[in-house]
Amino acid sequence: MHTLRAAAVQMVSGTRPEENIRTMQRLVEKAAAAGAAWVLLPEYWPLMGVSDTDKLAVAEPLGSGAFQTALSETAKQNGVVLFGGTVPLQSPDKSKVLNTMQVYGRNGECIGAYNKIHLFGYSGLGERYAEADTILAGASVPHFSADGINVAAGVCYDLRFPEFFRAQLPFDVMMLPAAFTYTTGKAHWELLLRTRAVENQCYVVASAQGGTHESGRRTFGHSMIIDPWGEILDVLPEGEGIVMAELDAARLQSVRTRLPALARRCL
Repeated sequence: MHTLRAAAVQMVSGTRPEENIRTMQRLVEKAAAAGAAWVLLPEYWPLMGVSDTDKLAVAEPLGSGAFQTALSETAKQNGVVLFGGTVPLQSPDKSKVLNTMQVYGRNGECIGAYNKIHLFGYSGLGERYAEADTILAGASVPHFSADGINVAAGVCYDLRFPEFFRAQLPFDVMMLPAAFTYTTGKAHWELLLRTRAVENQCYVVASAQGGTHESGRRTFGHSMIIDPWGEILDVLPEGEGIVMAELDAARLQSVRTRLPALARRCL
């Protein structure tokens, strides 16, 4: 990696998958036109249903379906590496889906996949979320690479587990699609993202859902790109759009050389 322009897409996905697909395509095209080589989509970009069980009806078999086809074609048409947020895939448990992040190369081929391991649960202030009710947890830590660059990946709640990312070392960039709730996002989103960047001395690209959805659920937004020193390079507080920044190998090496914390780990 010398210098690479990355973009994170922020959406306020609704209940109609075909509309969400069109929004995704438009925003990826916008990022590519602005020079992005890599584009990250948010978690649940194809559907934010009224009920958590809505995604069961649209879950796709691995390797086929409207969502995966749209990702493949959008990557190829725009000449980008597309980190596909998450799509619901069919699982061995018919009452649950896999919440899967897939990566598509510039030729439209899927070059990696990760099934979300840590499933979000929260109750308080009139809210309750229990992903384990409708999602089957993944079992494997991802190990992605693109353009010769090692990439760490996680999805939303994974962000709270530093050991999960340390298990993916070595990497230079972390890609994190999410749909943080407004309550937890306001408290912890930026704090956790900047911490992961600083402790792993890496770039962090984070793509979020950001607004009030048809179900009434409110997501926090604040998609952002952070450098290895913890500086926020670009951020979008709310609403759909893109954030973009240069990922600079010289900056990365400078941080790691001046403060060689990664090289001095004892455990």
